[in-house]
Amino acid sequence: MSLSDPISNLLCIINNGIQARKDTVDVPASKLTGKVLEIFKLDGYIEDFRLMKTNVQGSYKIYLKYENGKPSILGLKRISRPGLRIYTKRDSIPRVLNGLGTAVISTSKGLMTDRDARKLRTGGEVLCFIW
Repeated sequence: MSLSDPISNLLCIINNGIQARKDTVDVPASKLTGKVLEIFKLDGYIEDFRLMKTNVQGSYKIYLKYENGKPSILGLKRISRPGLRIYTKRDSIPRVLNGLGTAVISTSKGLMTDRDARKLRTGGEVLCFIW
């Protein structure tokens, strides 16, 4: 099955898993999904993720993170979508909750957080917010 928006699919599956208090969720694997999950793991929003070779495409098993019974992810929001792309210049990179959250930005130097994009002084497409 081909998806027109794998990032939106990833965010919906994670959000539904958190609402249902699941420990793990499965999402279809892609390179873009893997890079976004690496950012989520490095920022401490998820415990871990593993690539499961079940079929030709495979899937990622995502281990959700809870602290004292509360999820680490409080909110997810898709910003740029296939019908309306949102780009930002290096001087106007958005801050999520005044620095408490993370914006995932696709730049010419790869996928990175808003903090890394500010350090490298590069703009790009704002994919999603997580807090």
